[in-house]
Amino acid sequence: MKKFDDWNTLKQITESKKQRVYFKERDIFWLKLGENIGHEQNGKGEKFQRAVLVVRRYTNEMFLGVPLSTTIRDGSFFFQFQFLDDKISTALLVQNRLFSSKRLIKKIGKISEVDFVKLKSKLKDLIG
Repeated sequence: MKKFDDWNTLKQITESKKQRVYFKERDIFWLKLGENIGHEQNGKGEKFQRAVLVVRRYTNEMFLGVPLSTTIRDGSFFFQFQFLDDKISTALLVQNRLFSSKRLIKKIGKISEVDFVKLKSKLKDLIG
């Protein structure tokens, strides 16, 4: 069962957040993704969090991001890479969207420059 009320409470707290988190393109953060509808990617746990890759920084407060998964998936909607020693991550390219930096929790890594170039190319092909 969806936990929309729990997410709404956390979302209100997140909106009132004053502390700024600094981020750059290629950074990977835990982010409060939330409880979403339909086939949109959800966060997990009490903080509704998921790892997200910063693809494009637009301002200090907004960026284009791609949620990550540890489930291995192939196809044009996905991009596999490794940023932790023993785990393959899958970027859910089709789930790319604009995020507020208020959602950022903690930096957990960075994608390599080589993989980032490949990911952006695949994302551009997907978008058309």
